[in-house]
Amino acid sequence: MGAGKSAVGRQLARLLHLDFVDSDDEIESRTGVDIPFIFEKEGEEGFRKREAAVIDDLSQREGVVLATGGGAVVKAENRSRLGARGYVVYLYTTVAQQLERTQRGRERPLLDNADPRKVLEGFMEIRDPLYREIADLVIETDGRRVKAVAKQIHEAL
Repeated sequence: MGAGKSAVGRQLARLLHLDFVDSDDEIESRTGVDIPFIFEKEGEEGFRKREAAVIDDLSQREGVVLATGGGAVVKAENRSRLGARGYVVYLYTTVAQQLERTQRGRERPLLDNADPRKVLEGFMEIRDPLYREIADLVIETDGRRVKAVAKQIHEAL
């Protein structure tokens, strides 16, 4: 969360002359409602089911750069599909940087509580090893510009 997946993904897609797809945007497009509304009505479990179906579909497409939501990696089926069907880049960002990048937005229902730092630290503890398990490339994004990160990924490909 707050690593720059969508921004970097868009820039990388431009560099590679590919289409860019964001799984969260696709979920919103298919349901006609925003992510916070889905969380409110269906909870995280309902959202994760929708997310898994969308990732299954999108990860089968060729010629796309796909950005997933930060929690997509928690489901084993998503890790399996992403790892088998594409080149996975993990944009690593420290909790401090995540807090800075996410403090202004209201579209992050999992951070809608009294202690976002604690939530992000918990996510990092769970998600970091899972991302590293499937990542073909790990890029640190703290304090870096989107174009520089996208260029580094492009060069690594």
